[in-house]
Amino acid sequence: MAQRPERHVPQRSCIACRTARAKRALIRLVRGPDGAARVDAQGREAGRGAYLCATRACWERALSTGALGRALRAELSTDQRATLKAYAATLEAASSGGGGER
Repeated sequence: MAQRPERHVPQRSCIACRTARAKRALIRLVRGPDGAARVDAQGREAGRGAYLCATRACWERALSTGALGRALRAELSTDQRATLKAYAATLEAASSGGGGER
């Protein structure tokens, strides 16, 4: 029998730690047409996107250094920052996959 070729796995980089991972392993954030930054759980919303690891350390780094605002090409309001920080608080402190620390 002929062997099936391996499927291509799309890769994306975390904007905080710059680690390349499978697209499905990262969390996508999007700046929508209304200019608001939010988590894109399905990865299909229209707008400019950025990817972060599923670790609290990467989220905190992206929010504190301004990397998220630069990646989305938008100024994040205090309400948006608070919403994203609340989401980050629900994430694991460190993942077994690494990449949260540089």
